Amino acid sequence: MDNKKTKILIVEDEVLINKAYTEELRDEGFIVVTAANGKEGLDLALSEKPDLILLDILMPVMDGLTMMSKLRERGPYGKNVPIILLTNLAAGEDKIMKAITKDEPAYYLVKSDWNLSGVVEKIRERLGQKA
Repeated sequence: MDNKKTKILIVEDEVLINKAYTEELRDEGFIVVTAANGKEGLDLALSEKPDLILLDILMPVMDGLTMMSKLRERGPYGKNVPIILLTNLAAGEDKIMKAITKDEPAYYLVKSDWNLSGVVEKIRERLGQKA
């Protein structure tokens, strides 16, 4: 998959984090669309059909787990698009683990454990790209 045509949707309400991910992914050649909450993210996911979604869990209007659940109910695209969940919560959170297990394909990253290049590597891995 060529980065020039690979579209990533970032759904993140923290402006600085959203901007950092956007700049890093654009520098890597990805097409990037962004949303500040789950409702915007769901609308953009359905209209833009990105190849992968970076999704924050704790957001205003609609949280990431709700957005992911609603997206997964929306036909083949919504059911199959890879999602990487970003959160400050620990992986021990039952709610998160249940949502991830139920709604494959989803992957989980704790923001404090990952730097930008690590997230880009994980995106490439989920998309089946070589680094």
